[in-house]
Amino acid sequence: MNSSNLRIMKVLVLLLSVTFIQADYRGRDYEKSKVCKEFANLGKDDFRSLSFVLYSRKFPSGTFEQVKALVNEVVSLTETCCDVNADPNCYDTRTSELSAKSCEKDAPYPKHPETDKCCTFEGLERKLCMAALTHPPQEFPTYVEPTNNEICDSFRMDPRGFADEFLYEYSSNYGQAPLPLLVSYTRNYLSMVGTCCTSANPTACFLAERLQNKHLSLLTTMSNRVCSQFAVYGMKKTRFSYIVKYAQKVPTAALEDVVELAEDMTNVLSDCCNSILEDCMANELADHTVKVCEKLSTKDKRFEHCCGESSPMDIFLCIYSMPAAQALKLSEFIKPSHEEICSTENNKALDRYMYEQSRRKPNIPEVFVTKLHGLMFKVMSDCCKSVEPEACLRSQRPLARNEMALFFTKAEELCGDFSQHTFTEYKKRLTEHFKTKFPETNSKIIKEMVENRTDFASKCCLMNSPPLYCNTQELI
Repeated sequence: MNSSNLRIMKVLVLLLSVTFIQADYRGRDYEKSKVCKEFANLGKDDFRSLSFVLYSRKFPSGTFEQVKALVNEVVSLTETCCDVNADPNCYDTRTSELSAKSCEKDAPYPKHPETDKCCTFEGLERKLCMAALTHPPQEFPTYVEPTNNEICDSFRMDPRGFADEFLYEYSSNYGQAPLPLLVSYTRNYLSMVGTCCTSANPTACFLAERLQNKHLSLLTTMSNRVCSQFAVYGMKKTRFSYIVKYAQKVPTAALEDVVELAEDMTNVLSDCCNSILEDCMANELADHTVKVCEKLSTKDKRFEHCCGESSPMDIFLCIYSMPAAQALKLSEFIKPSHEEICSTENNKALDRYMYEQSRRKPNIPEVFVTKLHGLMFKVMSDCCKSVEPEACLRSQRPLARNEMALFFTKAEELCGDFSQHTFTEYKKRLTEHFKTKFPETNSKIIKEMVENRTDFASKCCLMNSPPLYCNTQELI
């Protein structure tokens, strides 16, 4: 994407996300001139494609038909009202009609659970409310790329229809990836389809094109994963989650190095997940992998291997996919004093405590350690704000330690075996465990219990488990 297109996209990101919401009257002429200028610069087809990406991303729970209806209305409105012979009030009238229609119960457009609340407002207040609506990340993408033959059959039958459905499916499933990456990847993909489905040898063409676009594809999907977690966790929890991950992957690493890398990765996500700079994520992740390799490649042979990969993206994928290390026998560590808990800026004492726990218990997934950290932080924070902090901590810390011990024991029971055995062996051992624990239970119930536990483990007993889903699952 060249700098001109980047500027255009920057404007459209701001405009298209709120075009269908009633704008403040004073800004109507300015908004119209901007939209019309960018519509002319982009052309109808690119404007429509970008609209599909933006609205699919903004409303991932909307159906294809709902998103398409909104896109068609916005494109029609823009094309009609930007015509030199259009009525001066066209844009004002059509956008107001669209705004009102979007609040009707039977509106054909995508909805958000908070849409009705926004529709109780008027004017600029409604516009700002609607623009602020966000959906939770799609933690389990459902998009499955069709076969080459299926792609070309659909493309030849209806090129526009194929493009629309692809833009919707991909953008709604991977909408947490930075917008410039989504736009670049989807453009490249549709260009590949157009080229290969009209070539003499589609199979060879697809292979060559996919190899050429491998790193963009990988960067887009990986960015979606890490930005999804960032969207759920925010800055503080993301920082802590990476402290846990690095401590579990390299238990011999120094806390200072682990914290430095965790904070660096958090800053990468903060800077790039919502950036409109196309190279932000690629450049920042490359810089981050250099820092990781400098700090950790001499601490663990697995990191040394990853850091020998051919490209920064391959290095990052290797490190991201790395499971926790084997548990080490480490000496006891000194627990933080009451004074340290309440006086240390940014709660370094709690950072160290959870770091020490994490590197001693690598089989307990980060998502559960982070959840426990949140609960502990609240207890400690409440005590430190109380009239008598030390008395509060003296009474609460033993309770917190007991709760933590129970939590770790249950998490170890649920996830310990999963990381130590193959999937088939895990299910076999689980079946025997349930048969022994519940000897009176029939085989059908045992099978259901095994399937439920296996489903839980396959989603939540991994290093990069989805926090939204796993935080709703009880450790039972």
